[in-house]
Amino acid sequence: MNNSLSNKILKKRFMITGGAGFIGSSLIRFLIEKTSHQVLNLDKLTYASNIESLKNVSKNSRYQFVQGDICNKEIISKLFTEFKPDIVMHLAAETHVDRSIDGPANFIQTNVIGTLVMLECAREYWNKKKNKNNFIFHHISTDEVYGSLDNTKDFFTETTSYNPSSPYSASKASSDHLVRSWGHTYGLPIIITNCSNNYGPYQFPEKLIPLMITNALEGRPLPVYGDGKQIRDWLYVDDHADALFKVVINGRVGETYNIGGHNEKTNLEVVNTLCTILDKLKPPKNISVNSYSDLIEFVFDRPGHDKRYAIDASKIQKELKWVPQESFESGMEKTVKWYLDNNIWISNIIDGTYKTNRLGSSIQKKT
Repeated sequence: MNNSLSNKILKKRFMITGGAGFIGSSLIRFLIEKTSHQVLNLDKLTYASNIESLKNVSKNSRYQFVQGDICNKEIISKLFTEFKPDIVMHLAAETHVDRSIDGPANFIQTNVIGTLVMLECAREYWNKKKNKNNFIFHHISTDEVYGSLDNTKDFFTETTSYNPSSPYSASKASSDHLVRSWGHTYGLPIIITNCSNNYGPYQFPEKLIPLMITNALEGRPLPVYGDGKQIRDWLYVDDHADALFKVVINGRVGETYNIGGHNEKTNLEVVNTLCTILDKLKPPKNISVNSYSDLIEFVFDRPGHDKRYAIDASKIQKELKWVPQESFESGMEKTVKWYLDNNIWISNIIDGTYKTNRLGSSIQKKT
């Protein structure tokens, strides 16, 4: 255990929503493995949630899991009353842009209505607390709320105007506005973070990087939207978890912090980097190509595809001394190695087995 972290604030009670998701599970592993805090994981266990991502911490006495929907006020209110959190870190959300284009209603329900329920239950709980200073509602959001950058010189800052382009980003922008207004109107102690594209171990295979890895290993096409020149800033997920912890412990109430990886790459560069690493670590012997990059295929671009996202993370660096530890190259190599070493985790998702390996829905009382 990292004593500098565990001794900073002992035994706070963290309620994490969406803790079985990609970023949420990384955050919970961080909290259990590197701090002394209590953690309650609330997750609906939708298709993109995987409780197997928390297998290494699931039996820890400081960890509890509850299956539940953030839109269900009765469940959320009961959890606030029984668990008595000091810190809420709200990550539960529908996040896949393509799915939001095909079915936006689910995104409005979860990302907007769900956030409203969380805020109202948090406000009711906070109003009854004797020590109102011992509470934070931390809302985790995305840089996609800012829209698209049309040139290569500008960056998203914490004061950039919102200009969402997809149903997903619009729903997240709406939730950001709700959180900020609950802080302004009701005095609820809130913090918001907006992050760039995350990547790393345990990411659901519909996302770009794990999709390309799994497709490549099976000799299937690597579909790249349009010309592949869309630019994203890439953030290794464990670096993100570290940043989230620093923000919620040492950040200023009412503030917004942008979290970026300082790694701007085009989508085509990302895919080519993956192919180069795979060529080195697992040469394509069983498929009819000399390099995995030969599998790249350009496909019709999706509607409203933003051109460039780029985060200015100077505020969190200056105020909280956070900088990402992984370069794009080191993070990508770790990611590819993890997927190569964890075929069972991937195959359980592909064949649906992960859906049957889920825990019960009642709170596990632990001290």
